Amino acid sequence: MRKRIFMTAGANTISMGTGRKEFNPRKERAGLEEYIKEAGQAVVGQINDAENIDEIFIGNFMAGRYNKQGHLGGFAATIDPKLEFKPSLSVEGACGSGGLSLVSAIRSVLAESADVTLALGVEVQNTMKAIYGADVLASAGWFKKRKQGHAYFFPGQFSDRAGVYYEKYGFDYARKGLGRWFRNAIENARLDPTAQEFHNQVADLDGLYNNALPNGKYFVDHLNLYDCSKVSDGASAIIIASEEGLDKLGIGMEDAVEIVSYAQLTRNITNDPPNPLEMTTIKKTAAKALELAGISIDQVGTAEVHDCFSIAGILAVEALGLAEPGKGAAFVAEGNTSRDGIIPMNTTGGLIGWGHPTGGTGVHQAVTIWQQLTGKAGKTQINLNPDRPYGLSINMGGDDVTVVAIVYKKA
Repeated sequence: MRKRIFMTAGANTISMGTGRKEFNPRKERAGLEEYIKEAGQAVVGQINDAENIDEIFIGNFMAGRYNKQGHLGGFAATIDPKLEFKPSLSVEGACGSGGLSLVSAIRSVLAESADVTLALGVEVQNTMKAIYGADVLASAGWFKKRKQGHAYFFPGQFSDRAGVYYEKYGFDYARKGLGRWFRNAIENARLDPTAQEFHNQVADLDGLYNNALPNGKYFVDHLNLYDCSKVSDGASAIIIASEEGLDKLGIGMEDAVEIVSYAQLTRNITNDPPNPLEMTTIKKTAAKALELAGISIDQVGTAEVHDCFSIAGILAVEALGLAEPGKGAAFVAEGNTSRDGIIPMNTTGGLIGWGHPTGGTGVHQAVTIWQQLTGKAGKTQINLNPDRPYGLSINMGGDDVTVVAIVYKKA
């Protein structure tokens, strides 16, 4: 990094959808513009003056389909009138759109075209039934292959990965790891009032998971519904600033985290994943971010990984080098990624527990790391090992196509 870059003043809306007590699909709900406004105003409320924000970046995947609304940069001024006539634009990289919003904001500050940027991610997906939404989400892959895929396209893609994992390493063995991933997600989400699974009161999460064996007649062949993230509406936002920018905002280092490094890589979307048992782009992107930071994965104290499906979480553990191929399920089953484990992951629930408003997920991950490293995580706060002072976020678009990895430390 040619200069020091910081994150501060993060905020999330509620991740709304099935699982929340107040969610009613038959009643009119908040729209895209309301989520942008709510998340943005929560950030502005933590700084001294919205006038000090130089640029705005909005990550979003499919507002044009879900909400019949494009041109999202034009909504920045709804957050605060002082943001009108400021540079504002939207960026897209499927479920990695939030991460691209962060990267765009970081690059702007590095280029010295801005001292303070607002990175925001948003998606409102409960405007159509899941089976129709599956067709929208399929465009995160190569849509030419849509007819070759499952009706629920992306669950089908990751079901295929899970099936190969079962075949090579054993069904019962793998399901223990996947089940523990699900339990961790819900237990963490129950501690965060903004999480989609916050109201989940099921006493026996292991029993719930184990009694729902995958059944291709009703869903996909190798995953059950608890292996999947839900359809979500929500937004997250955070400030990215230079040291001079923090001074302008009147924010001290104690309320900021430093971005030590970042990497963003993309593989060829027209090809199948090179190895169904490996998240190759995640592996390469994380390795590059860690190398640029000058650290190893053993120095990372907490990570937010892109668990759109539980098998993606297990494979991410292996891609990060925390476990050898095939041993990720055991690493998780033994509690190493739980909130009191070696490397707590997805401490507010991740995509399965907190929710997955697709274009907002990458920004939510950054907000969670900022909260943890600055001690602002409330009931979700973990005890960070002083020997592992770094945070890491991994945001993925499509089936391991677009990946953003960011390394953080307390300022």
